[in-house]
Amino acid sequence: MILVTGATGHVGGELIAQLATAGTHSVRAMTRRPESLCAPAGVEVARGDADQPAGLDAAFRGVRRAFLMSGEPVGDGGPTHLPRLVAAARRAGVRQVVLLSVYLGGAGDDVIGRWHRRCEESVTGSGLDWTLLRPGRFMSNALAWAPMATRGEEVAIPFARRPAASVDPADIASVAAAVLTAPDPAGHLGAAYPLSGPEVLTPAEELAVLAELLGRPLRAVEPAPEAVRSGMARAGVPAAVVDAIVHRSTHGTEGTELLPTVEHLLGRPPHTFAHWAARHLSAFQTSAPH
Repeated sequence: MILVTGATGHVGGELIAQLATAGTHSVRAMTRRPESLCAPAGVEVARGDADQPAGLDAAFRGVRRAFLMSGEPVGDGGPTHLPRLVAAARRAGVRQVVLLSVYLGGAGDDVIGRWHRRCEESVTGSGLDWTLLRPGRFMSNALAWAPMATRGEEVAIPFARRPAASVDPADIASVAAAVLTAPDPAGHLGAAYPLSGPEVLTPAEELAVLAELLGRPLRAVEPAPEAVRSGMARAGVPAAVVDAIVHRSTHGTEGTELLPTVEHLLGRPPHTFAHWAARHLSAFQTSAPH
């Protein structure tokens, strides 16, 4: 049995679909909201919420391999969700876990680096067999532009000129599936796989790709950093996290390297942004007038 946590997310949703299509392993999808998940045929759905750790044991029962991810936002304290998932995996006798981490793992001395370092350490120090996936920026981040893109030409994008080798969540899922279903996983155990897409684009350039596919103009408008700061603060993001995000986005260069990992593991190049956009174009299309 393979358990996929975060099954309603961009990577988790792709992963349960790919595992179901392969049909080589039984699959259980864990989510806080089972009623919101339209799972593929043959996929078992289980309720699981790291905020309610007492209920995790049922979701992990009988599981031998697990995909772990946490949507817990970075905060001033340390992570709690992922350590609870790891503890449940240990209690259930899970043999192998694949962790969805972040690019460069816990690199950096800011609150973001410390947070993700503790996340990875909760897995690498668990005694379980593990593999870390470290993707850069997700192509699916562009879905945040959809409400603006359907209303008009201007799309407000923070740090719109900051380049990245964005990766398709479907490719991340394919790598996870390859590791979780490998007949002999020994070559993956203890590995940390950095993942990128096949091209370096800025968000403004990604928006131009969308505009071409849609056949109508879209224009990126980049808010001032102080406006971005204010918006995150109003949303309740802690000040230290705001500072770290702005500094990384304006001064950092991580995530701009083209990496061979996806092609090496899957035997094909990673998907381009145009490929991802074509698959999700309906999210950016204006509704037809009534």
